[in-house]
Amino acid sequence: MSFRVTIACSRAQGEAIGEADEIVPGAVLVADEPDPAKPDEWLIHAYFEHSPREEELAALRTLGSGEPRIQELGEADWVTMSQEGLQPIRAGRFYVHTPMYRSIPPGTIPFEIDASLAFGTGQHATTSGCLEALDKLERQGNRFTNVADIGTGTGLLAFAALALWPEARCIGTDIDPVAVDVARDNAAINGVTLGHGAEHLLLAQADGMDSPILAARAPFDLLIANILAGPLIELAPAFAQSLASGGTILLAGLLDTQADGVASAYQQQGLTIRERGFGEWPVLVCQRP
Repeated sequence: MSFRVTIACSRAQGEAIGEADEIVPGAVLVADEPDPAKPDEWLIHAYFEHSPREEELAALRTLGSGEPRIQELGEADWVTMSQEGLQPIRAGRFYVHTPMYRSIPPGTIPFEIDASLAFGTGQHATTSGCLEALDKLERQGNRFTNVADIGTGTGLLAFAALALWPEARCIGTDIDPVAVDVARDNAAINGVTLGHGAEHLLLAQADGMDSPILAARAPFDLLIANILAGPLIELAPAFAQSLASGGTILLAGLLDTQADGVASAYQQQGLTIRERGFGEWPVLVCQRP
């Protein structure tokens, strides 16, 4: 018998569930944003192979707000159930799907991302917006040879960059070691070669740009950061310092109400805002002259 427990949470709480494995051991945790019109009202779903115990429900209460709702799922595979609501997405040439959906539309660049591993499956507008921005940059004739994906999560955006510029060398970093392990697993699933050189992806744990590996590989001609507005502003000096002349930065994870503040932080570093994006979750494209 399988069970799903759902609890309301904020966006910040939902995005932090990758750090919660030890808080609710034995459960698969998935967060989603059920209503894009309410960007700070998320849900956390916990899937159990047994009836959740009181101590597990108490642990879930610390992750969200309100009272957990319990649903009995019968004999269904709870990992499959966690992915049922996640339809494949199209973003530019990219097609991102969970293992449940293996019919690939012709002419697309497909990636399989396991939703039970969270950290950015392409479903959220920030991730799909970054995919579309990368696709647009390549179609405009941009060529990049040294790429960094900061806050890589599942590794999806780093995979996409290597698919578009296969001769580049790319590094993906995340502050969370679990996310790095997830990205490594996803690289194997998607045939992305890991390593240090051209046509390879290097994965490492790092807090922002504070890493000797990042310092050694800088300056980057393409830097991708799909995180949050606050860290984007704080990291503006470090990002700008790590960017090559003529280099490009993609900034995402910010609301449209936060775009002016983020843009200003990068303009103060001498960067030009090439595109301001659109919609509730814009992607800013910045460039060093």
